[in-house]
Amino acid sequence: MDQLRVTRSVAIPLDELEVRTGPSGGPGGQHANRSHTRVEVRFDVEGSPSLGPVQRARVVAKLGAVVRVVADDERSQARNRALAFERLAARLAAALHVDPPRRPTKPSRGAVQRRLDDKKRRSQVKRGRRELDD
Repeated sequence: MDQLRVTRSVAIPLDELEVRTGPSGGPGGQHANRSHTRVEVRFDVEGSPSLGPVQRARVVAKLGAVVRVVADDERSQARNRALAFERLAARLAAALHVDPPRRPTKPSRGAVQRRLDDKKRRSQVKRGRRELDD
């Protein structure tokens, strides 16, 4: 794998990603405190030539200038590296996603009539609960 596939049209070469490893936090045993299984992947969005100007602006607005992902779930550094790459791709894909514009809608004539009929029925019920003046 020489590039990280984010979407069908966006792929980031791995040399643009900064990968750092370190020891996982938390309580450990004989093995946990000495092995560097925690993986941190950083991606400089503003300095990346892989993204177009519109894509870059969208990602910076949603995630910031530098996107950082950490994985220390597994005991294997290789598995944590794969998890970190997956998480980074998912975050970037979510930031690049564009929702279609919302089209305002209007209730149908039948829906308006049902609502008004229901309001009349409720007012009749409430009017029937009132005390009568004698």
